[in-house]
Amino acid sequence: MAHPKTLAMIMAGGRGERLFPLTFERSKPAVPFGGRYRIVDFVLSNLINSQIFSIYLLVQYKSQSLIEYVRENWGLSSVMSDHFVTVVPPQMRYGPDWFQGTANAVFQNLNLLRQHKPELVIVFGADHIYRMDIRQMIDFHVERGADVTVAARPVSIGEASSFGIVDAESDGRIKGFIEKPENPPPMPDDTTRAYCSMGNYIFNTDVLIKALIQAERKKEYDFGKHVIPNLLNSGERLFAYDFAANKIPGTRPFEEQGYWRDVGTIKSFWDAHQDMLGEKPPFEISNELWPVRPSRNELHATKILGGEITNSIIAEGTLINKAKIINSVVRKGVIIEEGVEIRDSIIMDYVTLKRGCTLNKAIVDAYNVVEENVHIGYDVKEPYWRAHTDPSGITVIATEKQTSRL
Repeated sequence: MAHPKTLAMIMAGGRGERLFPLTFERSKPAVPFGGRYRIVDFVLSNLINSQIFSIYLLVQYKSQSLIEYVRENWGLSSVMSDHFVTVVPPQMRYGPDWFQGTANAVFQNLNLLRQHKPELVIVFGADHIYRMDIRQMIDFHVERGADVTVAARPVSIGEASSFGIVDAESDGRIKGFIEKPENPPPMPDDTTRAYCSMGNYIFNTDVLIKALIQAERKKEYDFGKHVIPNLLNSGERLFAYDFAANKIPGTRPFEEQGYWRDVGTIKSFWDAHQDMLGEKPPFEISNELWPVRPSRNELHATKILGGEITNSIIAEGTLINKAKIINSVVRKGVIIEEGVEIRDSIIMDYVTLKRGCTLNKAIVDAYNVVEENVHIGYDVKEPYWRAHTDPSGITVIATEKQTSRL
C-alpha cells in the first residue's frame, strides 16, 4: 500500500519526576538506557525503520543534553529536504508561555504542519521502550477511513483502572474514552482484558488542525484528556489500533509479544534492563531486521584483564580488572578495578569503581567515582552518603559531573 505523506511530531519534553535522580539534569527521553541507547532512540528507531523520515522532536524541560545527543547521533540526509530529525524548543509564537500540554505543544507549531502539508500527522511519545512498525498502524488508519487512530495495548481488567481506557467496537471503532475507570469496559472479543491508550496517535491533518484550534479556545491542552474526547463527541471517525497485532520482523519466538514498557519509575527502569538479559529475554535488544540505532562513539574495544562475567551487557571502552559482574548492564568507558563485585545493577557512562567496592541492585549515574571498599545497594546496613534509595529498594547514585552530554 502506498503511504500518505506523513509528518511525525514527537513529544519529548517530559520532566520524568518519578525517575529522579536520573532526571536531575536531563529530561526523561535523554536518560541512558541499555548498553548504548537513550530512551528517545526507541521511538526514533521505530519511525526510521517504518520509513518515516520527517520528524520533529518537541522538547521543553532540561533539554540541552537531548538537543546535543540528537544533533550528534540523528543526522539524516542533507540531500533530501524531507529527511530530518529536528529538535523544536517552545517557540512562544502565541505568547510568553512554554508548552502547556501535549496538544498545546503541537498547536504552538502549527506553522510546521502548514509548511510541510502532510496528509497525516503522527503524534507519539518519546518515553517508552518498545518496537513498532508504524506503517501497519497507518495501513489500518487508511483502510478504515479513520480521522484519528489511537494505538491501544491490551491490559488485564485488574490493571485497567490505572490507565486511560478505550472502549471499542469489534472493528476498532471507538465509542468511548475513559480516564482511569472504576469499571473498565473490556475488549470486544476478550472480557478479561481492556484496551489501554498508549498516547500514540495518527491524525488526518485537517482534523488535527481544527481540533487543536478549538481546544486552544477552551484552554484545553492535552490530547488524552481533551482533544480525543472532544473529537469523539463531535462525531469524527476514531479507531483503536491493537498494538498486539503489530508484527516486527526478526522477533524471536521466546520474546514477549507486544513488549512495551513505560520506564517512568526507577523500578520499571531497572526491570526493563533485566528484561534484556538472559538466554531467552522478554525483549531481545539485538534484532538486525528492526534495529534500535545506538549512539555513536569512537571508543576502543572493552578490555578484560580477568574476572567473572555472567549474564551481563558490557559496552565499549570498558576496562575490567579481576572483577565479578552478574546480571548487570555496564555502559561505555567504565573502569572497574580489582575485587569489585557488581550484581543486578546498571553502571552508566564513564563511571570508575575503585578496588573492592560492591554494588547490589544499584544504579550508578554517569561520571561517578565510587571509592574503595564501599558497599552500595540492597541489604547494606549503612547507606552510602550520596545514595538515593528508591521505595522499591533500588539504590541510585546521582551524577557527580554537570555536563550537557549527560
